[in-house]
Amino acid sequence: MWYYRQILGSANLTGGKWFHILTGNLSFQVEHHLFPDLPAHRYAEIAPRVREICERYGVPYNSGPLLKQFGSVVRKICKLALPWN
Repeated sequence: MWYYRQILGSANLTGGKWFHILTGNLSFQVEHHLFPDLPAHRYAEIAPRVREICERYGVPYNSGPLLKQFGSVVRKICKLALPWN
């Protein structure tokens, strides 16, 4: 259950190799939350395996470009901030 909650509560940012390097590989938030003691430079290596396991068990693997992920956070904050929700 802990792993499931970690996957649902985190989101990856997609980008090229330099994008991941410049973010300190913290663009791999799903993998970071699942394996916090793993060195950050290994996240890209395990990401395809984590995604495959999520697909196999029907668990959503949240990943997308920075603007899409930022927009989803802003929408969620606005939705939760409104008094009639």
